[in-house]
Amino acid sequence: MSKTTNKFSPKVRERAVRLVFDNEGQHASRWQAVMSISAKIGCTPQTLNDWVKKAEIDSGKRAGVPTDMAERMKALERENRELRQANEILRKASAYFAMTELVL
Repeated sequence: MSKTTNKFSPKVRERAVRLVFDNEGQHASRWQAVMSISAKIGCTPQTLNDWVKKAEIDSGKRAGVPTDMAERMKALERENRELRQANEILRKASAYFAMTELVL
């Protein structure tokens, strides 16, 4: 679970990213376009810039791990961690029961 709350809906994010791509040519740089649009939607320029970069990664225009793959990796890492914990519990339980059989 994320430690921060998502103040902006996915629709707002998509629209803001689309505005950056559409209006990039009207500004001297992408950063100026990001600053202009972020002020209009009420987020920080860095946040909008991160959304734009993530959209480029997801579309294949930029190198990086796409969102769906990152989510899948995170789920697999969580499952792996849970399985390791379960194995450790079973190992300790097995050792405990082996010790009790030796005592009897």
